[in-house]
This record gives sequence, C-alpha cells and structure tokens, in this order.
Amino acid sequence: MQHWLVKSEPEKYAWADLVRDGRATWDGVRNYQARNNLQQMQPGDLVLYYHSVSEKAVVGIAKVDKAAYPDPSADDPKWVVVDLVPFRDFKDPVTLEQIKKDKRLENIALLRQSRLSVMPLTSEEFDILLALGN
Repeated sequence: MQHWLVKSEPEKYAWADLVRDGRATWDGVRNYQARNNLQQMQPGDLVLYYHSVSEKAVVGIAKVDKAAYPDPSADDPKWVVVDLVPFRDFKDPVTLEQIKKDKRLENIALLRQSRLSVMPLTSEEFDILLALGN
C-alpha cells in the first residue's frame, strides 16, 4: 500500500463534501507530476485530505476506490482521475504550522513542493501525521 496527500480548497470541495457525497472523482489535475502521482495510485491506498489556501490543514483520510482512468473533463486523454471515498475524519486537524515545526516532517513533499496538488507520502510521514491528528 502507498500513501498520498491531495489538496483541495475547502471553498471548492471540502472534506465535508466528500463525506456527504460518499465518493468523488479527483479530476481537473493539469500538472504532469501530479498526474504521474495519480497514475500510481491503486485501490486501497490511503490518501490524506488537505484543505489548502484558507485552512491549511490535514482534515481526513480517504481511500483510493478506483485506479487512474481518463479524465472526462479533459479534452486530452493524457490527463487522468482516480475515485476517492472517505475513510475517516481526523480528530484534530493537523495544521501546516504543526507540520513545519515537526523535524520528522522536514522532507515532506508538502513543504518541498508546496504547489503540487497530489503528492506521495512515506509510510513514516503518513504515520506521524496520523498520530498528530488522532
């Protein structure tokens, strides 16, 4: 199993929206590196859900339910989507400030590639964030 982090502006599609909907197609990604990460996702992989821009915090865990397939919102078949389902909430959101202060997370992609919307996490990074949030 691999671990991932996806970012969404809560004003556009919040964690609560995913929980309400029960499933979401993660579409609209138009960055090659983020697309490559989507292509590597497999059903059952765990995905941390990060509210970007206004909140800047990890707020929940989703699961990949369907591996990459062509993005129906794109004119070009090189762009892909995955389907996510909610797994569980974080008891306490883990803020970007907390992440920056934790020396164990100094190499996390969220800090090194802050504009990337879909990124891998190591198992250790995932476990640290999980412990901080629960």
